[in-house]
Amino acid sequence: MPTNFTVVPVSDAESNSNNVTATGGDKPISLNNIFRDEDNSDGSQSGDDSQRESRPFINLDHDMEHYDGKNMALFEEEMESNPMVSSLLSKLAHYTNLTQGVREHEEAEDGLRKVAITVPQMGTFIGVYLPCLQNILGVILFLRLTWIVGTAGILGSFAIVSMCCICTLLTAISMSAIATNGVVPAGGSYYMISRSLGPEFGGAVGLCFYLGTTFAGSLYILGTIEILLTYIVPTATVFEAKGIEGGETAALNNMRVYGTCCLLLMALIVFVGVKYVNKLALVFLACVMLSIMATYAGVIKTVIEPPEFTVCLLGNRSLKNDKFEVCAKTEVVNNQTLTTDLWRLFCNSEHLNATCDDYFSLNNVTEIPAIPGLLSGVLKDNLWGDYGPARTVIEKKNQDSVPAQDTSGDIYKPYVFSDITTFFTLLVGIYFPSVTGIMAGSNRSGDLRDAQRSIPIGTIMAILTTSFFYISCVVLFGACIEGVVLRDKFGDSVKKNPVIGVLAWPSPWVIVIGSFFSCCGAGLQSLTGAPRLLQAIARDGIIPFLQIFGHGKANGEPTWALLLTVGICEIGILIASLDDVAPILSMFFLMCYLFVNLACAVQTLLRTPNWRPRFKFYHWTLSFLGMSLCLSLMFISSWYYALVAMVIAGCIYKYIEYRGAEKEWGDGLRGLSLNAARYALTHLEESPLHTKNWRPQLLVLCKLDSQLAVKHPRLLSFTTQLKAGKGLTIVCSVLEGTYMTRGSHAKTGEQNLKAAMAAEKTKGFSHVVVSSNLRDGFSLLIQSAGLGGMKHNAVLMAWPAGWKQARDFSSRRNFIETVRETTEAHQALLVAKNIDHFPSNQDRLKEGTIDVWWIVHDGGLLMLLPFLISQHKVWRKCKMRIFTVAQMDDNSIQMKKDLQMFLYHLRLDAVVEVVEMHDSDISAFTYEKTLVMEQRSQMLKQMQLSRTEREREAQLIHDRNTASHSTKEDKTLTDKPDRVHMTWTKDKIINERNKHREGMGVKDMFNMKPEWENLNQSNVRRMHTAVKLNEVVLKKSQDSQLVLLNMPGPPKNKKGDENYMEFLEVLMEGLNRVLLVRGGGREVITIYS
Repeated sequence: MPTNFTVVPVSDAESNSNNVTATGGDKPISLNNIFRDEDNSDGSQSGDDSQRESRPFINLDHDMEHYDGKNMALFEEEMESNPMVSSLLSKLAHYTNLTQGVREHEEAEDGLRKVAITVPQMGTFIGVYLPCLQNILGVILFLRLTWIVGTAGILGSFAIVSMCCICTLLTAISMSAIATNGVVPAGGSYYMISRSLGPEFGGAVGLCFYLGTTFAGSLYILGTIEILLTYIVPTATVFEAKGIEGGETAALNNMRVYGTCCLLLMALIVFVGVKYVNKLALVFLACVMLSIMATYAGVIKTVIEPPEFTVCLLGNRSLKNDKFEVCAKTEVVNNQTLTTDLWRLFCNSEHLNATCDDYFSLNNVTEIPAIPGLLSGVLKDNLWGDYGPARTVIEKKNQDSVPAQDTSGDIYKPYVFSDITTFFTLLVGIYFPSVTGIMAGSNRSGDLRDAQRSIPIGTIMAILTTSFFYISCVVLFGACIEGVVLRDKFGDSVKKNPVIGVLAWPSPWVIVIGSFFSCCGAGLQSLTGAPRLLQAIARDGIIPFLQIFGHGKANGEPTWALLLTVGICEIGILIASLDDVAPILSMFFLMCYLFVNLACAVQTLLRTPNWRPRFKFYHWTLSFLGMSLCLSLMFISSWYYALVAMVIAGCIYKYIEYRGAEKEWGDGLRGLSLNAARYALTHLEESPLHTKNWRPQLLVLCKLDSQLAVKHPRLLSFTTQLKAGKGLTIVCSVLEGTYMTRGSHAKTGEQNLKAAMAAEKTKGFSHVVVSSNLRDGFSLLIQSAGLGGMKHNAVLMAWPAGWKQARDFSSRRNFIETVRETTEAHQALLVAKNIDHFPSNQDRLKEGTIDVWWIVHDGGLLMLLPFLISQHKVWRKCKMRIFTVAQMDDNSIQMKKDLQMFLYHLRLDAVVEVVEMHDSDISAFTYEKTLVMEQRSQMLKQMQLSRTEREREAQLIHDRNTASHSTKEDKTLTDKPDRVHMTWTKDKIINERNKHREGMGVKDMFNMKPEWENLNQSNVRRMHTAVKLNEVVLKKSQDSQLVLLNMPGPPKNKKGDENYMEFLEVLMEGLNRVLLVRGGGREVITIYS
């Protein structure tokens, strides 16, 4: 089939597009402004103040006429709200991921805020690999790894290092998947977790990560001071040691004083200028690498020539050799045997006949090399661990010794003691901080040339490199160093040198100086990063009380966050023990890594459309394994610290949930909730609901006034009080009209419904529909509200109080049709009369009763509702009473016993009362009310009056009936009602009726019998029941707080609809709070468990 094409010139369109591009390309555009209008040009050229719809990517200065007749005219209307692809690509081409954080602060300090934005040029090696390497290798490697190898043995240490390294490797795989699933701004793990698991988890884990980074600063500062006071300047002490106990206290106090001074100095450096910290980062990294190279060089040298360091042993006990030079009891000088300094430490004098310690006397002194060398075979001796309690003398395995009987004085002798009780799980907690720091690359994602390529490669390579370092160090330390030296934490047996320094070549000072500057640099990095992390959390606004920490200096430096970080860091320094701070640090980092793995696993399992990471070497099983390993390591390290960390995270989570700002970040937990909801809804529909699981799922039909506000807020209060059943609640309303014209009104009404529900603490869903009339709208809601197994089974609505005064019958007709439709749908119906008089959620009813009038069995709903209501604090002190009606043939006594037994089996506490209603003659008052009701209905049907006339006629009949009834009861003559002249209708009929009514006050009531005989006997009987039952209910329950009544159904014949409302009105007359209840046709309560 031939197709005609029209060729049009496109030069104008091209020029226009070029203009658009030029306009948008004048200045760089950040990601936040890509989808935002450029208002500066609109205001200057348009000239009108009218607010126009936002149209991104389209130049609003020009009219849309230039699209007429062009090659894109078919999409002319779409262009008003959607951009052309060419325009979109032009905008994206100018997008630059701004470097956030430290670089901005540096530029502000230097006054060099650049106008032109340059593309970041950092690659994988500089941007990710080296920062991760610097953060992972640190204080534990130099100060504790040799001690861990000596205490746990090579096999135990290998297990510890392997577990921790595998944990971080699995976490890095998960982190790489998340980091390559889109752009990750500054914030690192906090950003990834919060955007993957939501603000609650993000805030909780972000604060834990912040606390971990802060305590890491404490750890590095304590390591710095330990190196300073133990190896560099041991004499620079403020507190002097007095005895053994005093010595430990003095050492801790010295750590606190020097640590606090070091913290203040570092905080001052960070406050003055972060750029100095960044410029020294390369120096600190060089120190670390130099120290590691010196260690490996020392290992190689042991093969050729072992170091000259020796260890002095007394029997099999290791001695501190800083107070003596000669490892012997005596020495020969000029052919004369003299005692040594070691003799004087164990004996009471320097003479050969002095009294000496028993162990010293029984055992010989031997000197062994501290570093036997790689080929010495010491590897076999160090394979297994040697755990023990605190203050245990470090002894050499397989060394002969004679034990002494009295060991009470050993603590005062120059033995090398273990300072803490050691066990495997403690070592795990102390070691784990040495593998943290894997987030350093993701934190710098804004500075990378290609973050989605650099982060996975750089991080995983850094972890593999450091894992090789640690595992090789474990094996090499165990193969080169004597076991007693490995277990000597502070190097007391090798003249106060660090054990790893004894192994290093060319001098131990390489390790001392390198580790000192490494710890200083790591401490500065922690004090630089932690405040910025807290500032990022505060600026997100998810934790209200942290908002002050989002502010800082004019250049954005987080001053307040730095002060808080220094305060928390001081807590760690006051602990004054590196071994005690390390497990705390481990908990917070392990929790952070756990949630990184959880985020990746959740996103992978949910298969969300946005989950498209460029890093492909991940699987949810790896993430789950990493998550399990993190959790296991938390409890292995310290179960009580793990519980404390979880409680802290849980409290933060609940605080954000209840008080935090609402954020929607497209997190994975929302997708998880959707999947769980879908599964639950599908599963609920598979099997029918059992009676034991029945609970009221309410559809609340709420009316809105002309201002679209909720007309009866107490209906929502009562809904909340009914929610002890924890069921579904759907609050709905109907607007008349079409959705095209009233769509905005529907949205406004829904917002008002939500606001009212929040004010009344009603948890549920709200929905406003627009329908051509109210009746169809309510019918639609009753049929279709809910979803799957979560559909409503009960309808709650307010009694239409003004149905008599209404100008038309719509209010009455809508109510009756609602009753019929709920019955047809097998749904329960609850109608509250005088709903505005019901108590609010703030009220507390101190006393009173909830009366149930059980006339017909409706499935037990009448029994269940007062129980649910009484669970709420408003009604909790109200007692439950159940009334039932007995007729002439019923045994009232037996009926009461049976009902009491039934309630006992139902586990309901209620007072039972049986009310006897004897058959009696129908009173004249009943006939009179029935007659008036029928006459009014017939009159309104026959006369076809206008709305105003109908209302006037109904009101006159009502007034006349009231006057005649009062005359009958008082037995006195009252003024005659005004004669009604209805000249606009059939005069003869009206005049006759008025003449007949004039003298009713003085005539005998039985003179009306001829008219009574013409009445519908069914209506008379119903009115009789309503009148008699109302008398009984008023007598028993007039002062009760709430009355629950069986609601009779509407007549099957619609011709009786006019009278149905009258019957209900008479039934409830004189009662304050009434709840009419109509069952849904199924049992809702059972005696079985």
